[in-house]
Amino acid sequence: MAREARTGREGQGDGQGRPEGEAEELPQSGGTDEVATPSRTPLFYAQHAERYARQALIREYEQLTDSSLIVVIDQIFPENVTYLEELLFDCDKSRPLHVLLASPGGDGDTAIRMVRSMQSRCSELTMLVPDMAKSAATLMCLGANHVIMGPGGDLGPVDPQFQIGGRNLASAKEIVAAIDEAESRVKDSPETFPLFAGLLADVNMLMVEQARGALERTEALVREALEACSNRTSRQVTKLAKALQAPLIEDPTSHSAVISVEAARKFGLPAVKIDPTSPEWTLVWSLWCRYFTLGCFPAFPGVAIYEGNRASHIMSPAS
Repeated sequence: MAREARTGREGQGDGQGRPEGEAEELPQSGGTDEVATPSRTPLFYAQHAERYARQALIREYEQLTDSSLIVVIDQIFPENVTYLEELLFDCDKSRPLHVLLASPGGDGDTAIRMVRSMQSRCSELTMLVPDMAKSAATLMCLGANHVIMGPGGDLGPVDPQFQIGGRNLASAKEIVAAIDEAESRVKDSPETFPLFAGLLADVNMLMVEQARGALERTEALVREALEACSNRTSRQVTKLAKALQAPLIEDPTSHSAVISVEAARKFGLPAVKIDPTSPEWTLVWSLWCRYFTLGCFPAFPGVAIYEGNRASHIMSPAS
């Protein structure tokens, strides 16, 4: 996944002889509207002012909720783990961890690794879903102690995703269905083979077998995600996994199926419908709007974002 990265721990050097990743912290202020005297050169500060504004909002949310807050907005694949660890490496394990999460999905096994890492770095884990957390991102939510969803928040079916043609994603269920349909039609009408061969040019047999294998593993992934939440008993995990079998795996015919906060609660998930006028959600929505203007998911191809009160990695798709 080729991307142009704009990364750094609060920037890429500060114009004052400090190496990349070691820019001095901004002085703390009492609110996001106050203007602190920057410790960097004026040009450097101006170039990164938007980043500092977002991190000021993150710090304000942390003070309000007595928690640590990180932001993860990206497709979910193995390379994500290193960026996540950069946000978590110095997390205070005695504090709650809140994660602003938005993603179209990706690799389920990577999602399990990520939520396990999050759970090991905090006293309890809360996912904040202002927009969509689909597929593998839904798996991450299954491993949380709480899932706070905004008015437009949406989870989705647990359907493994594969990258086709760069950053394009296709679900395992859709890949298998397309191949089965093509085989059936070509068998009945051999002259249609060139048409289907062209339509499925980005899909090879190895990918099809991987998709079939991923579908067979989906039920196990749901259970592993539920088990990542350490305060669940084995009996609770079994009961939840059974309740989620139909709505997350068997029944959805489309990867874009919507699972609202009301539906999530009905299935037994620890989903919370937030008051959109609350001070906490006002800060979350202010942050989300800033990320949205950067071109993150659901824009396509979306900018990838990993950000906390110190670390900041913003990666644009390569042109």
